[in-house]
Amino acid sequence: MPVFSLEKIVNANRDVVFQIFSNYENYQKLIPQHFPSVRIRSVRGNVSVVEEHLNLGKKELLIMAKHVSEEPILHEIFVIGGDAKGSHIKQEFIQLEKGTKILVDVDLKFGGKMRISGLFGKNTFEQDYDKILNDFIKIAEN
Repeated sequence: MPVFSLEKIVNANRDVVFQIFSNYENYQKLIPQHFPSVRIRSVRGNVSVVEEHLNLGKKELLIMAKHVSEEPILHEIFVIGGDAKGSHIKQEFIQLEKGTKILVDVDLKFGGKMRISGLFGKNTFEQDYDKILNDFIKIAEN
């Protein structure tokens, strides 16, 4: 299954960048092209369970995700149900002198028909996820 890491530099303060990336409540408003639907199921402290429709390139995934945040340093997404059950995304935010470095580790897992198509699309999934990150970065820098 696709496993990859991405690194980005954002020209914005770490607190601002973290708030944009970890604000799953507004994903549908901020980047509807990637998240056409987001429904919060449960929130307890820094842990939330969220039902999400995620467009990753040409693939539409319906997932149940557990978001765990350690503000302003870490945002992790554990996919606990749906098309990509078992996937894990880790976003680490490092304050730089003039901006923020984001380190992203992605481990995608797919079941059923997605498993077969996922085997041949590592580079595509990496590029597609990179587009999502770039859209978040545009928002953070404006």
